[in-house]
Amino acid sequence: MCGIVGLYLKNPELESRIGELFKPMLIAMTERGPDSAGFAIYGDEVGDGWVKLTLRHPDAEYDWEALATRLKNEQQMELSWFQNASVAVFKVRAEEAALREWLAEEAADVLILSVGQSIEILKEVGLPEKIAENFNLEGMKGSHIIGHTRMATESAVTMEGSHPFSTGMDLCLVHNGSLSNHNRLRDALKREGISFETQNDSEVAAGYLTWRLQKGDSLKEALEHALEDLDGFFTFTIGTRDGFAVMRDPIACKPAVLAETDDYVAMASEYQALTTLPGIENAKVWEPEPATFYVWERSSN
Repeated sequence: MCGIVGLYLKNPELESRIGELFKPMLIAMTERGPDSAGFAIYGDEVGDGWVKLTLRHPDAEYDWEALATRLKNEQQMELSWFQNASVAVFKVRAEEAALREWLAEEAADVLILSVGQSIEILKEVGLPEKIAENFNLEGMKGSHIIGHTRMATESAVTMEGSHPFSTGMDLCLVHNGSLSNHNRLRDALKREGISFETQNDSEVAAGYLTWRLQKGDSLKEALEHALEDLDGFFTFTIGTRDGFAVMRDPIACKPAVLAETDDYVAMASEYQALTTLPGIENAKVWEPEPATFYVWERSSN
């Protein structure tokens, strides 16, 4: 069982409060997922020619300053970085492929949680409230955010196995449900150059969308293909640099509710997670239809 929450801000004046607004939403999903929690926040964008990475290392005392110094001195890469609890966020003036290649060769034990120009993924094992506090979720700023809590029923409880999953630039996915054809899809996607860090079926769904986008699909086109090619039962919430999307399988047995006002669009597995949002009493509230996707993006506003 899992809990999903998402918040997309239409009103830029609320961006300084997104963490404050989102924290109680995530904590409200504790009973659906006390084992682990995570979130992907979009904000603090880097410019063209720059890449933003969220990095993690098994050693809590890992020397991120030494890694930054090597990138500066050995690769002549301009960068800045900061640490947030167990992760480090690097902003590097470099090509994504070259940066990934260097990290794979020179710092293979560093796990890349996300890459893009806006996204940061922060996740951990434990109670959602503790994780939110560790990463100072309440103080974060951004335009949109999606989160997930997990009660692991099919695999071990690990940070790597927790959500969100990201397999492409600024794209991530959280999932409630199960896919039946993920092993076959994983093998096919590997042949197309998509790499995976875990055996989680949700990472395969993220990889599938990444592949479709790399082929030139729009997000809506990628979701249309996903309805045809992903077999199982699922509620997905997907984050991109420009917005987020929600989609359910044709049976729609996993719960989901959407709420929209002039200021925001919010999604949750249960309505009670939305009750702390301002103006929720006047929001349009509905259950997303089966085999239907809903997309909100800044470019379409």
